[in-house]
Amino acid sequence: MLKIEAIFRPERVNAVSDALADIGVTGFHYQNVTGQGRQAGIEVVTGRGGTTTTRSAVSKTLLVTVVEDDKKDAVIEAIVSATRSGEIGDGKIFVTAVSDAIRVRTGESGDSAI
Repeated sequence: MLKIEAIFRPERVNAVSDALADIGVTGFHYQNVTGQGRQAGIEVVTGRGGTTTTRSAVSKTLLVTVVEDDKKDAVIEAIVSATRSGEIGDGKIFVTAVSDAIRVRTGESGDSAI
C-alpha cells in the first residue's frame, strides 16, 4: 500500500477529485493549507489605493489517499494531468509506503481495508 499526498492549487480540487473518481479511487480527503515553496509568494493588491504587497505564504490544497501499489502510476498521472499548468506553483506529489491499514468498523486489515 502507498500513501500519496499531493499539494496543488485550490482551484484544481474539483478537477483532481473527478480525475481520481474516473480511475476508481474514491477514498481520499483534502484540506486547505498555507505554505511556501519555490513559488515564494504572490503579489496581492490591498486597500483602496491599490497598494501591492507580497504574501510569502500561499494557499494550497493537500490531498491524501492510500492506494494499492499497482494504482500508483494511474493516481499520479491523474493528479498531474488535472493540476499541471506549466507554471511555478503547480504543486508537488509525495509517495510513501504504508505498512498496514485497519478498517475500524469490520477489523479488516491490509488492502481489503482500503
